[in-house]
Amino acid sequence: MSRVLPSTVAGTVEHERTVNRSRFIATVAPVVDVPDAEQVVAEVRRRYWDARHHCTAMVTGVLGDQARSSDDGEPSGTAGVPMLEVLRRRDLTDLVVVVTRYFGGVKLGAGGLVRAYSSAVSEALDQAALVRRAERTRATVAVPHAEAGRIDNLLRDWVGHHDATLDAPEYAATATFSLWVPEDALDSLRADLAAASAGTLVPESGPTRVVDLPDTTSGA
Repeated sequence: MSRVLPSTVAGTVEHERTVNRSRFIATVAPVVDVPDAEQVVAEVRRRYWDARHHCTAMVTGVLGDQARSSDDGEPSGTAGVPMLEVLRRRDLTDLVVVVTRYFGGVKLGAGGLVRAYSSAVSEALDQAALVRRAERTRATVAVPHAEAGRIDNLLRDWVGHHDATLDAPEYAATATFSLWVPEDALDSLRADLAAASAGTLVPESGPTRVVDLPDTTSGA
């Protein structure tokens, strides 16, 4: 069975909520590493240069094994860590969240701050499209040009039913299709291609890697 890994977000999302006149603006962005995350934080700071706080949480690495957070002047433990806990609970990685606060003149207390910062992150993530990640094995099949259109349609349908993904075909002497397939679905692919081609098409299996898969359960 192919291993399922932490998901990430497909793109940047910004969400604002107001609590007792304080504005909390959450910016969620996908990143590839810590320097990339730090650049996002710097951009948010420039955009909202007059805000009092820019609290952050980030998780990076394929396994989500690198994490950082910052309260940025809020009382210790009231912002960065609660924000990070939201990312952990949702099993996400390779993303950074910045919650910018414009103080509204009313102190919220430690509990109020924890709720405000964690809710801002949760609500922003509710709006984000997710990208699942999983280990998949490469399978390639060479197809005569005369059959390429029919097999292309067959494979596009096949990956949709087997939690796989299909690369763009490569055209040379033949059309070569590359799929990234759950290891336990390789036999099914072989059987379906054999049935569709009277046994003439046989996929070759290759290396295993982590691939991105659309998350059909998340809302944009």
